[in-house]
Amino acid sequence: MKTMKTLLSLALVSVISTGCASMQGAAPQLAAAPTNKVILKSEVKWDHLNPKRGDLAPKAGTLWGDRKGTEPTGFLLKPNDGFESPPHIHNVSYRGIVITGVIHNDDPAAANMWMPAGSFWTQPKGEVHITAAKGTDSLAYIEIEEGPYLVLPKEEAFDSGERPVNVDKSNIVWLGAAELSWVDPPGSAGSANGAKMAFLWGHPQNGQLSGTLMKLPAGFRGKIHSHGSTFRAVVIQGQPQYQVPGEAEAQTLEPGSYFSSEGESLHLVSSAAADESLIYVRTDGKFEVIPEQRKK
Repeated sequence: MKTMKTLLSLALVSVISTGCASMQGAAPQLAAAPTNKVILKSEVKWDHLNPKRGDLAPKAGTLWGDRKGTEPTGFLLKPNDGFESPPHIHNVSYRGIVITGVIHNDDPAAANMWMPAGSFWTQPKGEVHITAAKGTDSLAYIEIEEGPYLVLPKEEAFDSGERPVNVDKSNIVWLGAAELSWVDPPGSAGSANGAKMAFLWGHPQNGQLSGTLMKLPAGFRGKIHSHGSTFRAVVIQGQPQYQVPGEAEAQTLEPGSYFSSEGESLHLVSSAAADESLIYVRTDGKFEVIPEQRKK
């Protein structure tokens, strides 16, 4: 297998708004009862990814779904420093994003390509590979579209027709409102200091399921307005503050923390004055990132 270190095609995943006139003075029509949920990294319950290997296997902590069931699932992967798996396959394909440490995932004969935090990769089902990690607190987010997620011996390898992708953090291109003007709401003005997006997978232009990296600048204050039936987000970098609508206090979300909602919803978020925030978003509809209006 030859690792593909290539830039993924980029496309719009959301509408980036810097104060659209059509939004001012009209509150979004949302469900009567907020469905927002938050799981802090400190609240995640861990078990072994491969129980047959016990402590030799990475730990896994489910954020949503059930990797032992049949439904789509998102979970955290926590390998030990210096971990290297034996050659193996999985019965299902998965996507991964590095949160902390560095991770290598490739054909057993391939040279090491260590992916730092913010990098993205895909692993096709049936393809023999190894996974390795360096760092005392290595962490990644893993996502599957069907379960159960199984680790199987290399002798059971098969060709699914899919091919792997490894995208180093340095190869991800970020798009801001100015570059995405063809989908901005009427009257919206692009801001060089606003939120930026990098499309990873899916078909967002048709309102279908997709995955995006969203970068909020340091000092950002505002809201994410989700229009899809589901909205799932995992903090990759930074320490953003998150406030459930209707609740008085905001929570600090360290990398690996998760927030979600069902149906049309609002998410109140802010970044520290000195740190930008990187958040992975999975949704089946458009969403708007709306900065707080500064008082003149």
